[in-house]
Amino acid sequence: MQFQADLLGVPVQRPAVLETTALGAALLAGLAVGMYKDLNETASGWHVADFFTPQMDKARREELLTGWHRAVDGALHWAEMNK
Repeated sequence: MQFQADLLGVPVQRPAVLETTALGAALLAGLAVGMYKDLNETASGWHVADFFTPQMDKARREELLTGWHRAVDGALHWAEMNK
């Protein structure tokens, strides 16, 4: 998650429950059957476990992102050439 924060250049929060897709489905099901009165009530169980702030310098971030863009472009061109 630190790498994500560094590359995005924004703070990243990691929730206490890592299976957020399953949790979201369960909470929405509970909302649908009236277990919760509204979306705000379903959010009461969500808690931040870790918080990551960007630490990478701008030049390094740009270098890594340039490499990533180059790799994506290469993969796209390879896929087009091998249809």
